[in-house]
Amino acid sequence: MPIYEFRCLKCSECFEFLSINQDDQVELRCPKCESEDFERVLSVSGHSIGCASTKSDTAQSQTRSCPNGTCTTYNLPGHSR
Repeated sequence: MPIYEFRCLKCSECFEFLSINQDDQVELRCPKCESEDFERVLSVSGHSIGCASTKSDTAQSQTRSCPNGTCTTYNLPGHSR
């Protein structure tokens, strides 16, 4: 069951919609201003697999300067190629 995120183009309110059945016809409206004028936004995903028990099992980050600002690389624990 996917959760979709939307941003109202009238009041900038962000809201979610849980899709239970793709065949259902649903009228979506902004919960704040009732507008039907909105856009779908990219959702941020966050998940964790297993549990971290030692320092080597935790995510590591490295930040460095780049021509357009700063860049951060995240090294996540788990299977590597």
